[in-house]
Formats: sequence, structure tokens, C-alpha cells
Amino acid sequence: MLLDVRGPSLYAKGHVPGALNLPRGKMTPRRMAEWPAGTLFVVYCAGPHCNGADKAALHLAELGLPVKVMIGGVTGWVDEGYRLSQTAD
Repeated sequence: MLLDVRGPSLYAKGHVPGALNLPRGKMTPRRMAEWPAGTLFVVYCAGPHCNGADKAALHLAELGLPVKVMIGGVTGWVDEGYRLSQTAD
């Protein structure tokens, strides 16, 4: 499950296709239990200058969930030539 941990307004402006917007503050044990056991979470934020993905990954790991960080975040995604999806207002 690909999680964009930035705020909703940045997510709406552009996010990796298929990502769900879920900032770290909303990653409660109850919310995370909505996914099947063993779900791998991949988190990302704005880019290498942002530590939001690292904080989210640590939080998910502390909840005992499998997690990886998408290095480079949105910046890295765009730098590799991929497009972002936008959410309609």
C-alpha cells in the first residue's frame, strides 16, 4: 500500500498514481488495522529535503507493521520522468 504522508492540499496538487493520502497523525492502530495482516506499506513525502516519510516509517514500524520508504519522494518520482496524478477540487 503506497502512502503519501504529506498534507491533503499537497496531495491534491500532485501525488504518485495509486497512492493514498494518509499523514502520520492519522496512522492510528485502528486505522492501520483496516488492511490485511502483512500488508507492506511504502511511505513517501515531498523529497530528500523532507523527513515526513522517515517519521511515518518509524511510527508504522513501532506499530509492528512492515514498511519501506520510497527514497526521493515526489521530487525523485518527477526527476525519474514519471507523472503525478492530481485530485479534482
